[in-house]
Amino acid sequence: MSSSSSSTTAASTAAAAADGGGTGEKPVAAPYGSWRSPITADVVSGADKRLGGIALAGDGRLLWIEGRPEEKGRMVIVKEDDKPVDIIPQEFAARTLAQEYGGGAFSVKDNVVVFSNYRDQRLYKQSTKTDVPVPLTPDYGGPDVSYADGVFDPHFSRYVTVIEDRRKSSLNPTTTIAAISLSNGVVQEPKVLISGNDFYAFPRIDHNNKRMAWIEWSHPNMPWDKSELWVGYFSESGDLTKRVCVAGSNPMLVESPTEPKWSPKGELFFLTDRGSGFWNIYKWVEHTNEVISVYTLDAEFTRPLWVFGISSYGFLGESNHIVFSYRQHGRSYLGVLDSDIGCVSLLDTPFTDLSNVVTGNDYFYIEGASATVPMSIAKVALNEDRTKVVSFSIIWSSSSDVVQYSSFFSAPEFVEFSTSSTGQKAYAYFYPPSNPNFQGLPDEKPPLLVKTHGGPTAETRGILDLSVQYWTSRGWAYLDVNYGGSTGFGREYRERLLGKWGIVDVDDCCSCARVLVESGKVDERRLCITGRSAGGYTTLASLAFRDTFKAGASLYGIGDLSLLRAETHKFESHYTDNLVGNENAYYERSPINFVDKFTCPVILFQGLDDKVVPPDQARKIYKALKEKGLPVALVEYEGEQHGFRKAENIKFTLEQQMVFFARLVGNFKVADDITPIKIENFD
Repeated sequence: MSSSSSSTTAASTAAAAADGGGTGEKPVAAPYGSWRSPITADVVSGADKRLGGIALAGDGRLLWIEGRPEEKGRMVIVKEDDKPVDIIPQEFAARTLAQEYGGGAFSVKDNVVVFSNYRDQRLYKQSTKTDVPVPLTPDYGGPDVSYADGVFDPHFSRYVTVIEDRRKSSLNPTTTIAAISLSNGVVQEPKVLISGNDFYAFPRIDHNNKRMAWIEWSHPNMPWDKSELWVGYFSESGDLTKRVCVAGSNPMLVESPTEPKWSPKGELFFLTDRGSGFWNIYKWVEHTNEVISVYTLDAEFTRPLWVFGISSYGFLGESNHIVFSYRQHGRSYLGVLDSDIGCVSLLDTPFTDLSNVVTGNDYFYIEGASATVPMSIAKVALNEDRTKVVSFSIIWSSSSDVVQYSSFFSAPEFVEFSTSSTGQKAYAYFYPPSNPNFQGLPDEKPPLLVKTHGGPTAETRGILDLSVQYWTSRGWAYLDVNYGGSTGFGREYRERLLGKWGIVDVDDCCSCARVLVESGKVDERRLCITGRSAGGYTTLASLAFRDTFKAGASLYGIGDLSLLRAETHKFESHYTDNLVGNENAYYERSPINFVDKFTCPVILFQGLDDKVVPPDQARKIYKALKEKGLPVALVEYEGEQHGFRKAENIKFTLEQQMVFFARLVGNFKVADDITPIKIENFD
């Protein structure tokens, strides 16, 4: 489809504008979508560094796992120093495949680190002073046994960890909690401590007494639906003898306890959503086997257990002061709780979004971000009373040079809107177009890209993300929706999606787009939608069952719910039963069964090593749309799993979405030099 001559002229004008910060001159009027921006796909892919966990070494220095797109997504353990130092050798990568999503891939005690190596999935031990890694677990001839969420046992010379064993069945592996010997010498088989349930997480050992807490759950539940917290007692030989269920066993009380931690005094704290439906802080009283509330608020003190190793709170030194964060009304708050007297002090930092925390004596490290600060790690020091911040310093950033683009940033607006189906409130972040060098034409409204987050039990957050700014700095409006079923707003909001996946999420995405159209903020004729994984499903369902959007992009999304249930991995193998319902619903909500209802172009991206959403999903919907005669394209990546980690693939995906939408619905020419891929039924 050719662009109009006015668009071409404006794009040429755009190309002449400065690539850096604002020029200080009057912005050039040019079609939305055609603006030139210094936030290129190369910049985005280079800034797409991931964090894979943080931990404190014995010398008080922080260790973290850093994902590097420029090294094909390699996950590297890095140590804080005057200049950060890589701990593991080049041929190693710290990443576990347990439950496919991984997490909890390393732990450190004093100056010894144990980590899961990506290539063979074995555990290795080494000094933080960059010794050669030594294997701790047997070589089973392939990466079929994975380890995650491990901790050092202070009572025995061993490492206690969750094990997922896929040797007998890749679709139904065995999950246990087992002990790995740390004694020098011959590699030994792990000693199973706990088995029999479908899933385990958070083995956490009391330093004072020989006790261990852990979380377990069983099909068809996900850990945020219903789980149990247990405590077991070690015998002199290191076996678990007596066991007590602390929370989650009462059939009259549905809850999902998580994140157990032993305090310096040997008390067991944890987070659960009993009562109010929000994950709050509780404590177990051992001698009465009671659970008592420590601090409650209509706010979420943790997030769903998609990955191992979440750490939402921690104890400062040997005190009972707890550093915590919580989510409320779309932002994070940071505080310190004196659990002895129940006094809370909120702390002021530049972050409005917080996640993992690890604690020292009068300081702690926190992962965080804001609308102007990319995902970062900061060291925070407190005053003597532990009530105020006395220093705040960022020691790592996913994009350290991002400040040079700050004049181009679009700030997220928190949107509360009424859903079309029930009239309930739902939430989103809206990013208007922003570029100091350009403004839209006077008779034009911007195109809109709606993003549907994955999960679907997850939350999108209003933080600085260059992949969003890539669009807004080129003249697109961008909408990131926390549809009903998202986390961060309590159990009741989370459970809106039960039995209604493909209905509630679709309605909310369409409703919010309509709100923006009716308020005059976006062009109704140029509404596009994109999503990854479960968000890819919502994207395809929106295109099949509604006529709101004019084009869509599905990244490793789901077109056939029945096929997903048959092929997906153990962790999520019953997830869709709760979200979808009966066999009829599986059929009625699968876009692949209603290809005749698709009316607009679709582009699909898929990793060929994806075990969560296998490649057949993208191939089936591509073939069907191609046969129907709709414009469609499919991009497949060798070596990519569920989510793209290689810089060149991140870049290619972003650019091809941009040019696909521009060619088919945008009516403008992009300023970037992008060679479009062939579109079936169009080129």
